[in-house]
Amino acid sequence: MALQQPPALAFAGVSCTFVSRDNPGQRYTAVAQVDLALQPGEFVSVVGPTGCGKSTLLNMAAGLLQPSSGEVHVFGRPLAGINDRAGYMFQAESLMPWRTALGNVMAGLEFRGAPDARAQAEAWLRRVGLGAFGDRYPHQLSGGMRKRASLAQTLALDPDIILMDEPFSALDVQTRQLMENEVLDLWATKKKAVLFITHDLDEAIAMSDRVLVLSAGPASHPIGEFAIDLERPRDVAEVRSTPRFIELHRAIWAVLRDEVLKGYAQQLKAS
Repeated sequence: MALQQPPALAFAGVSCTFVSRDNPGQRYTAVAQVDLALQPGEFVSVVGPTGCGKSTLLNMAAGLLQPSSGEVHVFGRPLAGINDRAGYMFQAESLMPWRTALGNVMAGLEFRGAPDARAQAEAWLRRVGLGAFGDRYPHQLSGGMRKRASLAQTLALDPDIILMDEPFSALDVQTRQLMENEVLDLWATKKKAVLFITHDLDEAIAMSDRVLVLSAGPASHPIGEFAIDLERPRDVAEVRSTPRFIELHRAIWAVLRDEVLKGYAQQLKAS
């Protein structure tokens, strides 16, 4: 009988509370009692209102933040320090402006001492459609090209877990859909575990195997989990017009809508 493989990433009763630097007596709990298991090869998206702690979860998964309570496990082992089995694609620009596209993709490989760093970086640039742009600096690339370079930079290290924090939110609709399809194509070839943070419910449904809905903060927590049973491979533009996509969107939005309104009201109150 084959042994069951542990989850690639698991949150077990995880909470994260921040203490104000100016007022140590003031505390803010971003997320509370989060349980989530991400299986190897699974694509899971997390959606929720602005400020509900989605990025906090991702930072704990990366080992950049330590939980106030609970544990994060990586392939069955408690995470202590930086998660060296994960690659992180940030929302903000992450390319070094003084390095070319090729130099940026090579950076992590060089740090790891890969003897063929240049050849691997060139191969990844070709895979993301930038084979002819390796000598360009970030300011010479379009927004979509910079995102492709960042994607190559992340995937070149062959991480077992890919963490993505709203990576395409700044792109126009057409470029964003192209990037979403590229990510799905690359994911299909390697089948790494992906934890994807997004504000865009359409994007979450079109790309994922599962969608987790978080409540409005403070003390945000999961309030819904939906299996996305749309056939793969998918084209993110075409799949949005299918009856099952529309049905899933209605079901998830019914759970998410009130939380978005709560989050918006909290923002207005704080402003």
